[in-house]
Parts: sequence; structure tokens; C-alpha cells
Amino acid sequence: MTQDLPRNQSVTWRQLGAATFLLLPLLAGCGKEDHQVLYFSAIPDANKADLKEKYDQIAAHLSKELGVTVEYKPSAKYSASVEAFKNGDIQLAWFGGVTGVQARDGVEGALAIAQGQVDPKYYSYFIAHKDSGVEPSDTFPMSLEGKSFMFGSPDSTSGRVMPEYHIRLNTDREPEQFFGHKNRYSGGHDLTAKAVESGSVDAGVLSYKKYDSMVAGGELDPEVCRIVWRTPDYPDYNWTAHPMIDEMFGEGFITKLQGALVAIKEKELLEALLRPEGLIPAKNGDFDMIADTLKDLGLGR
Repeated sequence: MTQDLPRNQSVTWRQLGAATFLLLPLLAGCGKEDHQVLYFSAIPDANKADLKEKYDQIAAHLSKELGVTVEYKPSAKYSASVEAFKNGDIQLAWFGGVTGVQARDGVEGALAIAQGQVDPKYYSYFIAHKDSGVEPSDTFPMSLEGKSFMFGSPDSTSGRVMPEYHIRLNTDREPEQFFGHKNRYSGGHDLTAKAVESGSVDAGVLSYKKYDSMVAGGELDPEVCRIVWRTPDYPDYNWTAHPMIDEMFGEGFITKLQGALVAIKEKELLEALLRPEGLIPAKNGDFDMIADTLKDLGLGR
């Protein structure tokens, strides 16, 4: 025969069961660290696998210096990095001059906070295959007329926008009229250089930094893929911060982030950015020339 439990003891067990049920979600979450992650990206201006390896180093360094988790998110295209910034999917980005303007225009309060020491006076190389018939020149090489020509990415400052500005300025024609074919885009500075070196196109244009690094690394033969003209200077790459960073990590964190970037001295980190000279502070107004050029070309902002 079973014995009935005392009424007060039965009530106690029911209360204990209810309490356990309410605690289960909390117990399930034990051991999980509750923190926010600062995500950053960069325009994919070169081999994407190489970029991830390099930028993961930057993420690890910033995590250590800032005391928060920083992670790199690759972008498939220049425009994708801008959209990810506008959507808040990334809060920091290593942009080119054009993409930086586009991103800041799309996010009220976004700030350019750092740039390479060389970036206020950046430039592009027009390059040509040795058998193209285009010779090096101190002035814009009009012998490019009618040649097969390749840009980098449509939104690249040094691989398309500023070079196109100078093509129009010096020829009074749009690139399609001057070269005699629709614009061709390789998608990256390294791809443009290799296309010219292989002879698949007569000529192209790219960042001087990428050309010089490829030559120094033995990836490009400067006797085959020759520099034929250097553009005048213009502002280019920059670190741009989303205003939500201060909301995530506290007022003044963007200033702390700026300080951490400018203070980078490690050779491998600066080499990852192709900025061995180091980084300096930046502000939005440093890129007004790029904004004006976009307007002049009718490319929008």
C-alpha cells in the first residue's frame, strides 16, 4: 500500500520543479561569453586568400590592443564592402578613396579616422605590354588610343575613377571612345598587371603600390609590363569607422581605435596594408577631391 505524502511536502516539490524549469535557459547559457564583436572588412583589391591571411593579423593585433574581439570579414566586391558598412554588418573598413566616400555618404556620422602616410598623395600607373607600341611618357600617352585597355574594379579609386578622370581630361573623350571598346574590368590590381604582362590586353592602369610590390616580390616583369605614365597625386586609402562603434563599446572608443591604428609599428602588419611607412590620422575632408571627381564624372556618390 502506498502512503500519501504530506500536502505541504507535495507543494514544495512542485515549486522546486517550476523553479528548475525557469532556470533551464539560464543554465544552458552558462559558460558562453556574452560580448560584442567589432567586425571589419576591406575592399578586395588583390587575391582574396592573401588578403584574409594579412587582415587576420590586423584583427588579432587590434583585439589585443583594444581589449575587445575584432574579426575580419572578407568582401566579394568593392560594392559589397560598402553595403556591409551601410547595413552595419561591419563597423570598420579599409576603404579606397571612392568607397570611403560612398560609405560615409551612406552613414550619417561615419568618420575617416586613419590613412597611410602616403595616401594623401597617392597615384596610379598606366602600364603597357612591351610590344604594344606604347612608350613611356612624362605626359599622358596619346599612343594608348585604340589599344585594348583594362581597368581594375569599377569602384576602384586608383584602378578606375581617377585614371578615367585623367583620360577624359587629356583626350576630351570618354574611355570607350578613346580605346574603341567598352570598359573592361579585371576586378583587382594584380589581375590587371598580369593581364598586361601576358599580352591579353595592350595596356591597363593600377595602384602604384601594388605594381611596385609585385615587381619587388618577383611576381611581375617590369621589362614586359612597363610603366608608361604616372598620374598626378590624389588622396586614396583610409580606415573608416561606423558611429555604432561608440554605441557598442562606449563613448570615445572610436578615438581609442584611431590611436591603436596610428600606433601600429609592427613591420608585418604595415606590410599587410602595403603601408611600411606607417599610418597617420585622417578626417572626412581629406577626401573632398574624390567626392568632387565622382560628381564631375557623373558616377554618383
